[in-house]
Amino acid sequence: MGLTILNSAEATQALGESWATELTGGEIIALYGVLGAGKTQLVKGLARGLGYSGDVSSPTFTIVHEYRGGRLPLYHLDLYRLKTEAEGIDIGLEEYLPSDGVTVIEWPDRLASILPPETVHWELEVVSLTERVIRKKE
Repeated sequence: MGLTILNSAEATQALGESWATELTGGEIIALYGVLGAGKTQLVKGLARGLGYSGDVSSPTFTIVHEYRGGRLPLYHLDLYRLKTEAEGIDIGLEEYLPSDGVTVIEWPDRLASILPPETVHWELEVVSLTERVIRKKE
């Protein structure tokens, strides 16, 4: 997949849900984009696609949310509040890299040096109030 246009939050969630069918565990997905780009909407879809039926929200203040009860555990990391990479290492975030489930990282540049080479990088770009573009980041 090169470039996909997403016209709503629901379309972003649907993309995540379709991605989830391919996941087997151990994947690390790094999501780049400004605030409001749709990163958490994509994670909501991934969670739903993995069979999780509870609420999914951004872990901005807790840094990590773990979603269990689906086909695979989903670990959602939001590193927005980290000031330094050392801070992330000090609180043990590397235990999620890789994990027994799927790890999705928002603001992955805050932990860049410890991301394994198999990490898949995606960028979400805001085009308009409702439209987003997602592309694989090289």
